[in-house]
Amino acid sequence: MIRIGPLSTAWLLVLSAAAWPAAAEPAHAIAMHGAPRYGPGFRHFDYAEPNAPKGGTLVLGATRSFDNLNPFIIKGVAAPGLDLIFERLLERSQDEPFTLYGRIAESVETPEDRSSVTFTLRPEARFHDGSPITADDVIFSVETLREKGRPNHRLYYKMVARMEKLGTRRVRLVFTPGDNRELPLIMGLMPILSEAYYRDVEFGKTTLVPPLGSGPYRVRAVDPGRSITYGRDPEYWGRDLAVNRGRYNFDVVRYDVYRDSVVALEAFKAGLVDLRRESDPGRWANGYASPALERGAIVLEEVAHGRPAGMYGFAFNTRRPIFRDRRVRRALAHAFDFEWVNKTLFHGAYARTASYFEKSELAAAAPPGAGERALLEPFRDRLPPEVFTRPYRPPVSDGGGSTRQGLRTALRLLAGAGWTHRAGRMVTADGEPAGFEILLINPRDERLALAFKRKLARLGIDVGVRTVDSAQYQYRLNTYDFDMIIYWWDESLSPGNEQAFYWGSAAAGTEGTRNYPGIEDPAVDAMIGHIIAARDRPALVDATRALDRVLQWGHYVVPLFHLPGDRIAYWDKFGRPAVTPLYSYQLDTWWVDRDKAAALERR
Repeated sequence: MIRIGPLSTAWLLVLSAAAWPAAAEPAHAIAMHGAPRYGPGFRHFDYAEPNAPKGGTLVLGATRSFDNLNPFIIKGVAAPGLDLIFERLLERSQDEPFTLYGRIAESVETPEDRSSVTFTLRPEARFHDGSPITADDVIFSVETLREKGRPNHRLYYKMVARMEKLGTRRVRLVFTPGDNRELPLIMGLMPILSEAYYRDVEFGKTTLVPPLGSGPYRVRAVDPGRSITYGRDPEYWGRDLAVNRGRYNFDVVRYDVYRDSVVALEAFKAGLVDLRRESDPGRWANGYASPALERGAIVLEEVAHGRPAGMYGFAFNTRRPIFRDRRVRRALAHAFDFEWVNKTLFHGAYARTASYFEKSELAAAAPPGAGERALLEPFRDRLPPEVFTRPYRPPVSDGGGSTRQGLRTALRLLAGAGWTHRAGRMVTADGEPAGFEILLINPRDERLALAFKRKLARLGIDVGVRTVDSAQYQYRLNTYDFDMIIYWWDESLSPGNEQAFYWGSAAAGTEGTRNYPGIEDPAVDAMIGHIIAARDRPALVDATRALDRVLQWGHYVVPLFHLPGDRIAYWDKFGRPAVTPLYSYQLDTWWVDRDKAAALERR
């Protein structure tokens, strides 16, 4: 059966324009813009069922092997699900663009200019060994993650100028001068580590020993590279918090690793995996056919959501000389025939992506308004003129597969960039034969890459397609050792500091960031700065659309496609809340419905 899930009315929420109070007063929550949806006395999130039963097992599949239980370093490949064992100071609401509520911290204080943030920790907050979480642990976490953590931690936490211990459970973080209004929220999402534990454990090394956490689950069993099992902690200190009530209902959560997505799908159909998210329209249309689907034991559901689709595309590595010229990148985009690919390979299921913030008010889908033009004007001399005149639209073909017009346009643009044909081969402006490699991790992407390869071959460009294992792929991503990849950048309704990690100049030269295209552009950096400094929602929208335009017309990716909602397949044994939040379904609010599970056994 196929069900179309309703979208919660939460997406209709209109944000208040009220500013955060000028005085630094203790509060139960902090919103990026406007006022929190939930008041101080709220009992649970609307999208959680507070009386959900506990028990049962959730088995999920993964197609990426792992060799590390430390998710805070770039070495190794971290096991899936490790966020279940670590706690953060604040918890993000999934039915607001960006609002955080108390978790380890019972209150948060920040002045009007957000130049600092003060957290008061809950007295009951505990690590799994029973030791209390203190201000010293918060200070240790900042120091450790900004010195030895992943690049995003180093990027964000270096903005803490000093830390003040105001008591055993009270700590203030003072930020470097600037106008980065998101920093209090960024610090609220920081995972908290035990200082005492890491006196005897070297933080920067990979490990298969379960680290000390403080979250709702503990690591119960590890089979390296094959499986990891988490057990719900019945003594979890935060089980009755409003942000947690009705969540973390499964007694056991297990991730099993499969060689590839084909094997993982077969494992699901055999009942070895309980739920999977599906992004391949071909598999969605035909891959789940089975007796279990026919008798209703397997449910296929499309869940609507209100978040941006993000950018999924072929990403150029502009660190490579072949891709440094914007005209070349633009030309190659004309050789990709989305209409034919969508019809032939994907049953026409996809919509073409144009914006990095597709399906949201943040997308630059119309000519720039006055606010956007004011932000972009200082960079007029270095930006393409199209940025100021019209919205970006990807090339369109007739869907017949010939792409003659697209290839002619590509040849014209390549000629303008100094590329020429010699003996049937395209030669770059540097006199080198034109060719590059598309690096993949998912074998299912090979048909997409090969379709692009065939079109580029007609231009005389030699393209190789290589699929590698997860460890090699992650290492090459971390070190930017690739020509082109297929990648998806997810986006939220409240973009902020992560944009510097995605597109900023500093990230381009730092290993382990998500600036895979290697973008180094003062205009991009400036737009990111405006996003971070935005004091209200309209200013954020203007700055984000301006960034979108610069990225679009920079032709750093060949945009691919997106689905209108999330597609999930699951065995019909689950209960779930009636409300689906803005950011889509939340699996940690589901539970095993005993009646459904029993009926499933009888089918």
